[in-house]
Order: sequence, then structure tokens, then C-alpha cells
Amino acid sequence: MNFDLSEDQVALRDAIRSLCRGRFTGERVRKGFDQAMFDELATTGVFSLRADGFGWADAAITFEELGRAVVPGPLVWTHLAHGVAEGIVTGLERPRDGAPALLEHLAVADGIAVVDDDGISLVPSDAVAGVTALDWPLDPLTPVHRIDALPTGERIGGRDEAAAWRRGGGLLTAAFEVGMAQACTEAATGYSLARRQFDRPIGSFQAVKHILADMVVRAEVARTAVHAAAVTMDDPGIGDRERALSGARLLAAEAAEKNAKGSLQVHGGIGFTWEADVHLYLKRAWMLSTAFGNVHVHADALAARLVR
Repeated sequence: MNFDLSEDQVALRDAIRSLCRGRFTGERVRKGFDQAMFDELATTGVFSLRADGFGWADAAITFEELGRAVVPGPLVWTHLAHGVAEGIVTGLERPRDGAPALLEHLAVADGIAVVDDDGISLVPSDAVAGVTALDWPLDPLTPVHRIDALPTGERIGGRDEAAAWRRGGGLLTAAFEVGMAQACTEAATGYSLARRQFDRPIGSFQAVKHILADMVVRAEVARTAVHAAAVTMDDPGIGDRERALSGARLLAAEAAEKNAKGSLQVHGGIGFTWEADVHLYLKRAWMLSTAFGNVHVHADALAARLVR
């Protein structure tokens, strides 16, 4: 299995990275969802990648770059729904036993994809009732609404499609997390070279070096796991797809959260204020840790598939 990017993949990565650097600056991202932002992504082909002939490996490379810029919005759900639903799509797993649902980005979505064990349903966003916006969402760039009851909606996929969406959503979420982990590493490294104490960059101190080294290793290991899962998604014959996906999901979630915490520490703890972007990465990492199966679900799934 060769994880080196092809020339086309390098060009794709560089194009998305250039777009993010030019359009999705920290100042713009801090304003939250932007319709023009989503339109630019759609025009670039982010949501139609697989319909345009690209594979899951290419989609993972793209979402890794989006994660670097911590781009807000229902990116993964809109990508998954391309071709079966129009406009911006958010989504969730249908709560069991009639429990209330927590849904992200409801106000900007045209439709809601609801996944359950029987398949996928599409609910128009204006068809839901009993909606309450949370006053203080965990991630300031991810507004959340509580929905007391979800309508049944129109069935757009069966069990196989639901399983495929769960796999694809988990992979793209993991790729996004890897991008965040890498961005946190770069931010911490840059700050450690610029910030001086005792007439020396703080990056020259052994304790800071250890933090940065751990961050580099976590990001690289997670990136390799995600790329392995992506190529396995494209060609299931080369390995255990479910095992690769659960492993990637676990490593990427850990890298995103721990690297954000490490960057926070290197920045001197200021990441919880608006002075630095680090807090945006940490809070998004916490949010994403519950998407498409939390870490406990994937740990159990991975353990069950280990060779005894």
C-alpha cells in the first residue's frame, strides 16, 4: 500500500490549501457560517468530488485542508448528500425512544438527512417544529438547535446507503480532524519560535520541545491511518474496511483534541480567549468527537474486530 500522493492529488491538495488561505482567513472564519463561503466550496467542487470521478482518498485530502482552516458549516453532510438532495444539508442519527434531537446548522440548511438502522430520510428544514436554539453551544462556530420531534421525512436510501454514509461521514470527519491537528502543531511551533523568555525562544526549552514532538507524532500517525482508511474505502479488497475506519477515527479524534490542548499550553493558556484561534480548534475537536459514532463506539468496534 503506497501512501505517497500522486501528482493529481498534490495538485488537488495545493488548490484547496490555496483556496483556504486566500478565502477562509481567521477573521472570516470567526464570523461563522457564510453562504458565500459555501458557494465558493461548491463551485470548487468540494461537495461533488466523488460524482466528478474522484475517490474517497481524494475527498479525505480535501477535507484535511478544510480542517486546517477549521471551516464552519455542515460540510460532511452536504458532501454525503450530493446527488440525492439539493442545497445545504445538515444531518444526524435519529434519536432512539423519541428523545429530543440536537442538530447543527439548522438555520442555514435546506434539508436534514436523518440516518437510522433502516436507512436515510430527508426532512425539509422548514418542516420541523418544537425547535429551540441553544444559548451557549460548545463550539461558537457551530450553532445547535434542540428539536423535540423529527418528522419521518422522505426515504432516500436503505440500510446499505445508511451504512455507506456512516463510513463516509466517519472518514471525512477524521480527515478534518487530522487537518486541525496539523494546524495546531504549526501554530504552536510558530508561536514557540516567536515568543521569547530569558532572551531565548520558548521553543528552545526542553519541556516545550517534548510537547511539540508529541504533537507532530500524533498528527502524522493519524494522517497515515486516515489515508489507509481512505484507500481501503476505495478498494475494500486490500484490507478490513471497518477496522481501518474505526482505527482512523480513534487516532484522528485523539490527535485533534490533544494537539489543540498542546497548542493551548504552548500559547500560555490564552486559547480560551478570542486572542488566539486555538480555542476554535479545541472546541471543534470536542464537537466532532461525537460525530458518526463517538470514540467509545469506535473503540468497541475495533476491539470486536481484532484477531484473537
